[in-house]
Amino acid sequence: MESVIIPSLLGALIIAIGIVNMKGNISTIKRYHRHRVTEEDRLPFGRLVGLGNVIIGVSLILFCLLSYISNKLQGNICTIIGSVILIIAVIAGLALNIFAMIKYNKGIF
Repeated sequence: MESVIIPSLLGALIIAIGIVNMKGNISTIKRYHRHRVTEEDRLPFGRLVGLGNVIIGVSLILFCLLSYISNKLQGNICTIIGSVILIIAVIAGLALNIFAMIKYNKGIF
């Protein structure tokens, strides 16, 4: 049970940070990226980065839920489905974050 609770809490924390970013507060983002974004681009940048974080957080919670169901049913299909969803969502979320950094920061480094 603990193996489901801790990742779920991490997913909820990532979602909360994403929502904060989506509202235009980018204080949770690395200082380098905060200072390179112009004032008028703060909200669109925060929305893209926040959306990427929300996608990752939701997929983590969904994976935990499917893993819990899989353990109760004594099968592996739910865990496999959850793993596929998690991998795709993490790639999509990171791609969205990198896209936002390239678009509004003119680079990721």
